[in-house]
Amino acid sequence: MKKDIENRADISVLMHQFYDKIRADEEISPYFNELIPDWDSHLEKLADFWETNLFGIRKYKGNPIAVHNKVDEHFKCQINANEFGIWLNYWFQTLDELFEGENVTILKDRARKMGSFFYLNMFKNRSVLKNSATS
Repeated sequence: MKKDIENRADISVLMHQFYDKIRADEEISPYFNELIPDWDSHLEKLADFWETNLFGIRKYKGNPIAVHNKVDEHFKCQINANEFGIWLNYWFQTLDELFEGENVTILKDRARKMGSFFYLNMFKNRSVLKNSATS
């Protein structure tokens, strides 16, 4: 029987197994592997993010919107809904493989909302970039 996500150790297991899949995926791995030189520290930062998000423990310090916009700019604004869909499918799959319970449902809902928000914000940022380039 699977258990719910209860602590940082659980989140760390999730991060490692989830990003193992992301890093191996032919379609979306370049967005990650090209720009993340130190996966150990990156996974710790991601664990901080999700621990803050799920448990309200203030560990994460950063601006994920700005980071996603910079990644999109680096890749010439070619990231689209397909990439977000692949990411989200791996997220759901990994959660379901490892855990069950209320916190799993919360993390699925929050990832879906965040993915939509980040994606829409990237398009807003593209308009700003386009307008500043033509001014």
